Amino acid sequence: MISRRLKNSASQIALFLFLGLIALAQLFPLIWLFNYSLHKSGNLFGKAIMELPSPPQWVNYAKAWTNGRIVQYFSNSVFVVGISISLIMIFSFMLAYACSRMKWKWRSSVFTIVLLGMVIPIHTTLLPNFIWFKQFGLINTHLGIIIPYIAFNMAFSVLMFIGFLQSLPYEMEESAYMEGAGLRMILLKIIAPMAKSGFVTVGIMAFLNCWNEFIMANTFLATESKRTLPFAIIRFEGQYSSDYAVQFACMIIVAIIPIMIYFIFSKRIIAGVTAGSVKG
Repeated sequence: MISRRLKNSASQIALFLFLGLIALAQLFPLIWLFNYSLHKSGNLFGKAIMELPSPPQWVNYAKAWTNGRIVQYFSNSVFVVGISISLIMIFSFMLAYACSRMKWKWRSSVFTIVLLGMVIPIHTTLLPNFIWFKQFGLINTHLGIIIPYIAFNMAFSVLMFIGFLQSLPYEMEESAYMEGAGLRMILLKIIAPMAKSGFVTVGIMAFLNCWNEFIMANTFLATESKRTLPFAIIRFEGQYSSDYAVQFACMIIVAIIPIMIYFIFSKRIIAGVTAGSVKG
């Protein structure tokens, strides 16, 4: 009995050490980035991988805030991401309901086409979308990046919602039909409240995807007044030299909100993804 307990304790310690190393490997780039953001740009290329700055250059954050146009880009990001998340949740919820709880002829075919969005690389769509958006006057507009943000998040969001919707009982829905409730009433008053966890999970995942997106924004947005927060980072890149320390400080500022949201809602994200994958 004692030997078995010692064996279990040794296994747990080994597991904790292994997980601790993985966590450290994941966090080290962020720690390294914060450390270098407090140096002078001329002191970044020494022999040491990491060393404490003396004194810390907090002024780098002030330069990043003012010269990086953080406030303007942040406002644009909030507008674009807010609308994108709202429409992603609405459209994916309705499509997931149609594919999981309604019977119609082309249901399987439509669901398969929607899931194809998970395997199409963003890079292959940039040129065709640019040509189409130019035809419709959507280049350099926020609508021009809201549309692809919605499209590229639909597949995963629909899959998540289907996992939640398939776990809900049909009895309340059938009772509402028998009492004369319409589809809109059933969706808004019965199904949507029961799928609240699904909305939270889909909303958080869509936020993380849209907030950090740069490739499509860099392709479809041309003027400073329309650009989103990731553009603040490249403002410190020059043709022959870059202010790396201020650029690293800008990266930290841009990353703070997604990191905070992840830590606040990490339990909901893990629970939602696990529930969706198991039930789906």
